[in-house]
Amino acid sequence: MQLYPAIDMKGGKCVRLTQGLFDNVKVYGDSPADMAKLWTGQGATFLHLVDLDGALAGHSVNEPAIRAIVEQVDVPVELGGGLRSAEAVRYMLDLGVNRCIIGTKAVERPEFIRELVEEFGAEKIVVGVDARDGMVAVDGWERTSKMAAVALCLKMKAYGVQHIVYTDISRDGMLVGPNVSYTKMLTEKTGLDVIASGGVSSMEDLEALYENGIQGAIIGKALYEKRIHLSAAIARYEGDRNNK
Repeated sequence: MQLYPAIDMKGGKCVRLTQGLFDNVKVYGDSPADMAKLWTGQGATFLHLVDLDGALAGHSVNEPAIRAIVEQVDVPVELGGGLRSAEAVRYMLDLGVNRCIIGTKAVERPEFIRELVEEFGAEKIVVGVDARDGMVAVDGWERTSKMAAVALCLKMKAYGVQHIVYTDISRDGMLVGPNVSYTKMLTEKTGLDVIASGGVSSMEDLEALYENGIQGAIIGKALYEKRIHLSAAIARYEGDRNNK
């Protein structure tokens, strides 16, 4: 199971939100690049970056922080937040980002994802499926759409997508455990690489995801609050990746 330490950026700093609420922010560091080096120093093999300002603005806002991360660490990174045009995706890939996560635009114009996959390849394009009560939320989680998460995943699969980041918004930043059953359902119904996001709080949560066949997990607040020690988690879950 691939583990993804999360680095959420707001105002150039490393922060965490609770349930995606922009007025519920906790700052964990002034330098996202330093945080990236901390996690890679503990063995991280892939980083998950989110431009929170970009998610609201609809375009990249924290580019200096993103650039500093890709220049200072030697592991792949994926980036979400405000990527709503092919030009924006191309720019970030050229900058050194390995995978771009598209959320809002996947709901508003699904054909856009097919175009991106055709242009950049399935390995470069990830769809972010952020859901509240099973329904997809958009615009920095400010608005809930009328599309079910599973329906969006199946549509994305038809367009060639291989990777999905599924976030249960109600659990994000709450340290109450991920939505294992729904993540498992998405994995089984779609056959996609569904990466669990939101609520991971302990090694037991990671174990539950692992035992249910989930292929990836994003860890945020639990790392920052020292509830999970990254090096131990990587030894357990990435080390066993080929043994199951």
